[in-house]
Amino acid sequence: MDRDKIIVKTSVIGILVNLILVAFKATIGIMVNSIAITLDAVNNLTDALSSIITIIGTKLAAKAPDKDHPYGYGRIEYFSSVIISVIVLLAGITALEESVPKIFNPVLADYSFVSIFIIAVAVVVKFLLGRYVKGKGKEINSQSLVASGSDALFDAVLSLSTVVAAIISLIWHISLEGILGTIIAFVIIKAAIEMLSETLSSMIGDRVDSEITDKLKDRIGEFDEVRGVYDLTLHNYGPTQMMGSVHVELRDDLTAKDIHKLTRQIVYAIYAEFGIILTVGIYASNTGNEEVREVKKTLEGIVAKYPEVLQMHGFYLDDDINLITFDLIIDFEANSHEVKEKILDEIRNKYPKYHFEAILDADYSG
Repeated sequence: MDRDKIIVKTSVIGILVNLILVAFKATIGIMVNSIAITLDAVNNLTDALSSIITIIGTKLAAKAPDKDHPYGYGRIEYFSSVIISVIVLLAGITALEESVPKIFNPVLADYSFVSIFIIAVAVVVKFLLGRYVKGKGKEINSQSLVASGSDALFDAVLSLSTVVAAIISLIWHISLEGILGTIIAFVIIKAAIEMLSETLSSMIGDRVDSEITDKLKDRIGEFDEVRGVYDLTLHNYGPTQMMGSVHVELRDDLTAKDIHKLTRQIVYAIYAEFGIILTVGIYASNTGNEEVREVKKTLEGIVAKYPEVLQMHGFYLDDDINLITFDLIIDFEANSHEVKEKILDEIRNKYPKYHFEAILDADYSG
């Protein structure tokens, strides 16, 4: 079963379960005059709405690329996650507005053991549903399902607090609905903000997991001709579509035919094993003479004096025009241009016969 079908199937299960819970909880909440149970029913209704939004988002995200959107519509899933997070946030705020007044003006609900038992069963159902949906979301990398599953788990906690309040009310005739409702409301609001923050971070473009980038670099480095792997950048156009680029360092005596063959092998291997489309660029590496090694060693010594320099790569000495080029990766917190000029001034003073050019790279993937 493909990813989209799993998302739709999981969401449909969530809708059906939540609608059943809405019917039971709303009926009980009205019968026993419990604001907590009635709010719980409303919360289940928002969960069903979240699942509907997830299905719509999944269907829209699956649209094929076209002239206006050549990378496809995969990022629509992120918008679905944002909407669900906002729904959860509004549910938490509503619960807070309804619960706080109950602290100062408690109303004793008319619970029975039957109503408490039904709500307790609903807790178990909601907990199992939350684990199932969240687990499926992590399994297929769907932030929408993860958000829906997390919401369901918090609903289970909310319902559990209602059961506790009901038992206390039934035995000791003390109303704790307002206090428990307020506590749970804050928990829900906090979770919604965290879900929203995570999704917005993905939309803005956060750092790719180092586990993925390390595996990619290691795999590319396994090709015999590759002397180094640098400047790996990855961009996602939805949870399942990733593209990027990378530079590999190769001997400068390789022919165009050799390079063509190698880069094709790298592209095919990475796509076959990781499902990532890569563009491969080339850094030439001097095949060697003593002066090249001496200049490079001196430059490495100068660079080592600057802890804010994370890496130097792409070093190449062109004898024909006395030009030396290299790339620097400098920490985001440092003044990169200032550091670069200091390094260039120092190396130029040592080797005045050469021209030096340094390109500033960013620490995209570590």
